[in-house]
This record gives sequence, structure tokens and C-alpha cells, in this order.
Amino acid sequence: MEHKTEAQLILPVHIVSRVDVGHLLRSAQELDEFLRQAAIREPGTALKMPKTSRLLDEFITVNNLNALQESDRKIILDFLAKVRTKAPVLHMSFSADPAPSFTQKLIGWIRKEIHPHALLSIGMQPNLGAGTVMRTRNSYFDFSLRQRFMDNRKNLESMINDETIK
Repeated sequence: MEHKTEAQLILPVHIVSRVDVGHLLRSAQELDEFLRQAAIREPGTALKMPKTSRLLDEFITVNNLNALQESDRKIILDFLAKVRTKAPVLHMSFSADPAPSFTQKLIGWIRKEIHPHALLSIGMQPNLGAGTVMRTRNSYFDFSLRQRFMDNRKNLESMINDETIK
């Protein structure tokens, strides 16, 4: 089996935020700790494998890893720790809570076009009307309908005035 490096690992689209990465990391740490303790137990002792999270199962499957191998678990733990602290995070605000399917499509596009390990922090600003406000560590973009109307206020006012004169 070909071993992947951390740079080759893929974050599934169900892993969207730093919180998701934190849950995934905690689940991987619990599994690693269980397997380390199982290795030092007396041979022949019955033991029950712990349940792993759906996210961890998906992450392991997508990346073709074997959680029973210590080297693969180390790769997983190191990768997730780095992603949690160093991955670029886009903060996006919407007027309403976006559907999970939309969020997954959005994160898929962001990871394909911007950065393969990017994460999202989603907030709500009901006064946006429609669209989104996005910010990064050093940039701010307002793609809201409210901002579009404000940018075109003079044109809108002149169009309204032209219509009332006729």
C-alpha cells in the first residue's frame, strides 16, 4: 500500500470548520490512545474496538489509510493538528443559515480553486438581504444585495426621478 504524505491528504467536504477538525482530531486521538493501550495488554485479553466517528471513518477511507497502523495514525494526527492551527480560514456571513448541501458545495469549490485545506467559519447577518460578506485575515469583500444597492444608489435615484417626471 502506498503511504501518503501530509501534503497529499484530502479533507472531505463534510469537514468545513475548525470545530469539525477539532472533533476529528479528538476522535483520532481517542482511537490512537485505545490502540496504544491495546498493544500493551496481555495477549488473549478480549477487547472491544471503540466506535469511531463518521467523519473519522470518511477521512480514513478517502485517504486510503489504515487506522490500525501506527504510522498512518501518526500521519493523521500530525496532519489534523497542522490543519487546525495553520489552514486558511474564510469567514463568510449570510442573511440566513445556509443549507448543509450548499456549504459542502461551497467548501468543495474553495478547496479546488483557493486552497486544498481551507476551512470556513459561517456567520449570520440578517441585514444583508441576499449575498454574502467574506473576510480573510487581511481582506474584506461585501457581495451583498445591500452593498450592491448602495453602490448604485445614485443610478437608482436618477432612474426613480426620471420615472416620476414622465
